[in-house]
Amino acid sequence: MTKDYDADQILKLKSRVTYVGALVNVFLTIIKIGVGIFGQSAALIADGIHSLSDLISDFFVIIAIKLGSREADHDHPYGHRRFETMATVLLGLGLVVVAGGIAWDAIERLIDPAKLLSPNKETMGIAVVSILANEWLFHYTKRVGDATRSKLLIANAWHHRSDAFSSIVVLIGIGGVFMGYPFADAIAAVLVAIMIAKMGVVLVLESINELVDSSLPEDFVREIRRVIKQTSGVESIHLLRTRRMGEDAYVDTHIVVDSRISVSEGHMIGDAVRDKLKSEFDDVVDVLVHIDPEDDEFKDEYNRLISREQVQAHLDQYLTEFIHTVDDFRIHYINGLIEVEVILPHAMFNDLQQVEKVKKQCVMIEKEIDMIAKVYVFFKA
Repeated sequence: MTKDYDADQILKLKSRVTYVGALVNVFLTIIKIGVGIFGQSAALIADGIHSLSDLISDFFVIIAIKLGSREADHDHPYGHRRFETMATVLLGLGLVVVAGGIAWDAIERLIDPAKLLSPNKETMGIAVVSILANEWLFHYTKRVGDATRSKLLIANAWHHRSDAFSSIVVLIGIGGVFMGYPFADAIAAVLVAIMIAKMGVVLVLESINELVDSSLPEDFVREIRRVIKQTSGVESIHLLRTRRMGEDAYVDTHIVVDSRISVSEGHMIGDAVRDKLKSEFDDVVDVLVHIDPEDDEFKDEYNRLISREQVQAHLDQYLTEFIHTVDDFRIHYINGLIEVEVILPHAMFNDLQQVEKVKKQCVMIEKEIDMIAKVYVFFKA
């Protein structure tokens, strides 16, 4: 269980870590591109462009956090979390485009050795600074992402770590040039581009899965199913659907309860399922519970079953002589048929002759009305 934060605290935490990341990326972009140009390192320039793309993505994240934190409204009844998801898609696509540009430039230099750059020793120092800064940003951003359950921040954290890895590649590439391998710097730039592209593709694919309402991970769904089945009053579960919206998880489930309990008791069991899931799992923010008296997942819909008004009409017809004595009746729709409970006042309990006549007419209803399988007679206490 993570520490509970209110909406304002979450917004402040998300915004603060993103602004810090943006400031660090401004610094890294300037020094890497600047030193890369003057120090003749294609790999460091590529890494600087990577940091520039991080800076742009930070602005995407800031905008997405602001929009995604807005409360649900009439036009967006499920909230605005998908703004963060869309921002993640754009961030990923941007990374792929940036990676393509870096790779294109580096490959051109590899094809034409005359265009190869010869980095100086200062470029290695900048690469080390970049590694340390991005690794610190990774830990800071991931810690806040975990605390606020923000997939966007966690994605951004791993983006920072990919920057650290790419700077390691840059460091190796520059070192390779000093060791007498002039192609090493350009090759390092290509490797950095591949790493950037891979991260972009992963972000896009994960976000698309969310946008098309893919299910939660199988182990998560298995745990949700376990908690539902362990809730008192739940006999079984025959339908469970889950989806993700930003960092939030939504659950729709059909549970089977005793077919003869009251509507209010069934509703109470449904509330218990919802509350238990929300308390057990931080990600689950909303649960829709459908109450079923039986497992009807693979059965045809019972559109042809007669309504309460039609049952009332049949009772009026067959119990005309006694209808004024019928206190109430209940209907159970089970196994594609109907069971009716006729409630008589307690005062009739000792009038055996009248009771037998009522029972005889109830048997006639069972025989002559196809949809009514059974009619029970009860007395009101």
